[in-house]
Amino acid sequence: MRTIHEVSELVGVSIRTLQYYDKIGLFHPSEYTESGYRLYDDTDLERMQQILLFRELEFPLKDIKKIINNPDFDNAKALEQQIELLTLKKEHIENLIILAREIKLKGVKPMDFKAFDTKKIDEYAAQAKAYWGDTTAYKEFEEKSKTRTKDEEQIIGEKLMKLFIEFGTMKDQEPSSDQAQAQVRKLQNFISSNYYTCSDKILAELGKAYGSGGEFTKNINDAAGKGTAQFVAAAIEVYCK
Repeated sequence: MRTIHEVSELVGVSIRTLQYYDKIGLFHPSEYTESGYRLYDDTDLERMQQILLFRELEFPLKDIKKIINNPDFDNAKALEQQIELLTLKKEHIENLIILAREIKLKGVKPMDFKAFDTKKIDEYAAQAKAYWGDTTAYKEFEEKSKTRTKDEEQIIGEKLMKLFIEFGTMKDQEPSSDQAQAQVRKLQNFISSNYYTCSDKILAELGKAYGSGGEFTKNINDAAGKGTAQFVAAAIEVYCK
């Protein structure tokens, strides 16, 4: 068992912060001494590692609390996605370092802003938040998908893309139009039937991913026409308000 002072030194978090985490129900000690001092075991430290990883990924404390307090929280799956997102951030920082060195050696490169592009990171973060925000939904997705063949998965994927193509036919309308909102409901029901229960919260995160400018955006726009992905994102935002 470790005291709060020992934990503070070990994990690099101030005692005041640890006390605050305890107060908000994010990080409790396993035991207290007779005098009321906090004591932490190895399980507590494992939880702190998860908290710090989520903090590095810029998750708000209230979201971290909800995620890791979820009884269905899948630590292994979360670690896989955290590694992926941290890797993307590492690549982003490396690209910035390369750009900075080139500027130092050669001067400013006109109109070269690719190194500042975080769209891929934002897209993956939106996907990860959707999963981490409701691990029950992710387990449901795994359960439904494990019995399907590759052909069946492809057919479902084609049907999903068809929904986006239908969005493309109405993108000149307002995202709040009855037709657009009905299409969002249709999309939500399709995801719930074929992947996992798509709550409004999960749908909102997916909407951010669709309009983030990454692979989702490109694939939707390639299939359904330029601007469709952004229209879908806007329609989902209206629907989930």
